Amino acid sequence: MSRPEAHNLMQARNGNPEGDDALRMIPNWSIALAILVFAAVQVLFHHVLPHQKHDMLPMRLLMGYSWGTAFASYVLLVGYVSRDVKRRKMTAGLWMLIVILMPGGIGAVVYFLLRQPILSRCPHCRTEIAADFHFCPQCQFQMAPVCGQCYRGVRITDAYCTQCGHDLTEDHTPSRLRAYSE
Repeated sequence: MSRPEAHNLMQARNGNPEGDDALRMIPNWSIALAILVFAAVQVLFHHVLPHQKHDMLPMRLLMGYSWGTAFASYVLLVGYVSRDVKRRKMTAGLWMLIVILMPGGIGAVVYFLLRQPILSRCPHCRTEIAADFHFCPQCQFQMAPVCGQCYRGVRITDAYCTQCGHDLTEDHTPSRLRAYSE
């Protein structure tokens, strides 16, 4: 078992939520730049822009914090995409240009709609396959539990297939999957 797989297994056992992994995807440079951008917007709204009317202070505070939060969030989003695009083995330069240059966050929406699924490796032959595959297309290694009659995915704890009603206890489950259910 590789080090990242062992780390993910330990997190699953400890009950750590998936959201922590998503937050770790944001690089440190992006966090530092987001803080800098937020501070720069505050300086802009409170020191650079003219403010003769002191009764407008609440509006200036609201605008400074909201625009600062919006720009800082966008910087964090760009940082997340910069790491996620490499993890999914997509063209990093192209996607970074799309995300940064398309106005109003449209580039990020396009990225999240068109991104490739994360690939995993078959433990038997090391072929890269999509996470939703039940069998490896190269060596037929069973990656997830399936019904023995309709071959649709089932949960390890299921006694009957939710699609065809087949009794799953009659199937000859591989010993590595049977160990989880016992």
